[in-house]
Amino acid sequence: MSANTAPRAIPEQDLTRNTRAGVPARDWLIIGLLLAFFTLNFADKAAIGVAAPDIEADLGLSASQYGMVSSSFFWLFAVGAVLLTVAVRRISWRWSAALLMAAWLVSMAPLTAPTTLGVLLMSRIALGFFEGPAFALCQSIVMDRFAPQRRAFAGAVVNSGSSLGPLVATPALTWLIVTWNWHTGFAVLIAAGLLWFAVWLWATRHEPGARRLRITGARPSAVADDPNAGIDVPFVSLLRNRSFWGVALLCSSGYLITSLKVAWLPSFLHQGMGYSQSTVGLLATLPYGLDIVVLLAAGLVSGRLLKAGFSSRVARSHLTMGLLCVSGLSMIVFSRLPPGGLQLALVVVSFSINSVAFAITFAGAADFLPRKHRAGFFGCSSALYSLAGIVAPWALGAVVDAGTTVADGYDHGFLLTGIAICVLAVGGGLLLDPARSRETLLAETARRRATKGVTR
Repeated sequence: MSANTAPRAIPEQDLTRNTRAGVPARDWLIIGLLLAFFTLNFADKAAIGVAAPDIEADLGLSASQYGMVSSSFFWLFAVGAVLLTVAVRRISWRWSAALLMAAWLVSMAPLTAPTTLGVLLMSRIALGFFEGPAFALCQSIVMDRFAPQRRAFAGAVVNSGSSLGPLVATPALTWLIVTWNWHTGFAVLIAAGLLWFAVWLWATRHEPGARRLRITGARPSAVADDPNAGIDVPFVSLLRNRSFWGVALLCSSGYLITSLKVAWLPSFLHQGMGYSQSTVGLLATLPYGLDIVVLLAAGLVSGRLLKAGFSSRVARSHLTMGLLCVSGLSMIVFSRLPPGGLQLALVVVSFSINSVAFAITFAGAADFLPRKHRAGFFGCSSALYSLAGIVAPWALGAVVDAGTTVADGYDHGFLLTGIAICVLAVGGGLLLDPARSRETLLAETARRRATKGVTR
C-alpha cells in the first residue's frame, strides 16, 4: 500500500458531530443500571469508612492498621483491572457485569458476622480484585452507546454513582451501625446487590450486545461509525502514547481524593474536627452531594466546549486539570486552618472534585482510541491510578500515628496530599492531548501500512 492510501486524519471538529438525533430510552435504561452498579460499588467503600471507629474498637486496631485495611482493597485492584478486563472481553458485557456483581456479593458475605483482622483483610483484597475492571467495563459500554459530544455527560452520569453510593449509604449505614452493629450495614448492601443482579439479568435479556462475545461491540444503531477506525497500531503503541500517561496521572490525582474520602473523611470529621459520630453521618454526605453536581456540570461543559469548537485538550484535559487543582489547593488551605466553619467549607470543596478525573479524561481517551482497544486501555489506566489507592490510606494513617496529636497528624497528612493532588493534576493536564495523540497514531498507522506495501 502506498503512502497515498493512508487513512485520512479526521479533523478534530468531526468529534463533535451528532451521529444521532436523540438518545433512546433503552440506552438510558442501561446507563441507569450501570449507575446503580457503580453506586453499590462505592457504597461498600463508604461502609468501611463509616464503620471505622467500631471496627477499630472491635478488632483493637491502631490508625496505621486501619489504614492498612483500607489500602488492602487496592492491593490487587490493578491486577484485577488488567487480568479481568482481558478475561471479560471473551464474554458478553451483560454477563461480565453480572459476574462482577456476583463476586462482589460473595466477597462481602464474611463481613456480615463477627470476624477477625485476617478475614477482613481477605474480604477487602477480594473486593478490590473483582472491582478492578468495573469502571473500564462501564465506560466501555457508555463510549460505544453514545456519540462523542454526549460521552462525557453519559460517563459522568454513570460515574456519579461513586458519590451517590456514599451519599445515600453514609447516613443509612450510620443509622444501622448505631442502632445495631457494623455487620448489619454489610448485610443490607448484600440484599441490595442481589436485587440489582436480578433486575440486570431481566432488563438486558433482549439486548443485542448481551449475546455478543465482545464487551466493546456497539449496536449498529448506537454510533453510526467509529471516527478512529482508521487507527491500526499495536496496543503497546497506545500505552507508549503521552496521553495514556496523562490519563493515568489525572486519574491518580482524583483517586487520591477518592480513596481518602471513603477511608478517612468520617474519621477526620470525628477525631480531627471533633464532631459526634451521628453528626459525621450527615456531614460526610456533603462532599458526595456536591461532587455529583460538579461531575454532571463538568460533563455538560466538556460536551458544549467541543460543540462550540474548542479543542479536545481544552474540553477534556485542561478542564479536568483546573478542577483538580481547586481541590488540591483547598486541601492545602484547610490543613492550615483551625476547626470551624471555614475549614469545614474547604473540606467539603476539596473532597467534592474527584470524579471528574475519571469521566472527563476517559471521554478524552475515547476521542483518539479505536473502539476495539477502549476496554484494554481503560483497564490499564485503572491499574495505574489504583496505585494511589494503595499508598494514600496507609500513608495518611502512618502520618496520623506519627503526629504529636491526632489533629496535628491529620493536618500534616492533608497538606502533603493537597500538594500531591496539584502536582499530578498539572502533569496529567500537560500530557493529555487527544487531538495530538490521534494525529500521532494515524501517522504511525500510515507508516506501518506503507512499510507493508513496500515489503510486498
